[in-house]
Amino acid sequence: MKRPLVALAILTCIALAVAICLPATTPVQAAGARSAVADEGADLSKAATHCVKWGGEVDDREPYYNTNDDPQNWFRLDGSRQFCKFTSKKDGSRIFVLLSTLYSEQPTLAALAYYAEVPISGSCNGNPASCYCSQLGGSDLFGGVNAAGGGWVKKSDPVDTVLEACIFPDMSSIDSWGLAYHSFGIIRGRNLDKALRYPNPYGTK
Repeated sequence: MKRPLVALAILTCIALAVAICLPATTPVQAAGARSAVADEGADLSKAATHCVKWGGEVDDREPYYNTNDDPQNWFRLDGSRQFCKFTSKKDGSRIFVLLSTLYSEQPTLAALAYYAEVPISGSCNGNPASCYCSQLGGSDLFGGVNAAGGGWVKKSDPVDTVLEACIFPDMSSIDSWGLAYHSFGIIRGRNLDKALRYPNPYGTK
């Protein structure tokens, strides 16, 4: 009966020795670990300033499920996100980009998807913007393919009360309709070629 206890004690001592010998996480490593986390709670003040500088408006939104039902039955989910909303003075169209995506100087999947203008697949059924988002490896579906619906909500916005935001595996995001229209060469809100800090790697078309 004593052997298991002795073995446990030895393993505990080894674990403590390893913990003591390992170098502490540096601030750079800690920042790198945090960079993979979504930007809720992050300081986005510089990103917000950049958004406004390029003619955008900071847009606070909350995630809701069941948005195809009566608003009183919408189910509020945890968290919130800040988007930059660009509105065209010419036709009133709009495009939304997650603040952290807009401000990133590094490549993000959302920025690359916008720049690439990959043709939409002919196999899309139903909502073409949502289908296009999925085609590019993102998702704007809340709870999978279902009739309940969901999105990023701003109840005071009468035009885009529920925003379909295409979120990619690196957590970058841009609205699905803006992305889909851009694949046809149609600009909604404004051309993001200059507003996005990460430059177009494909060159101008």
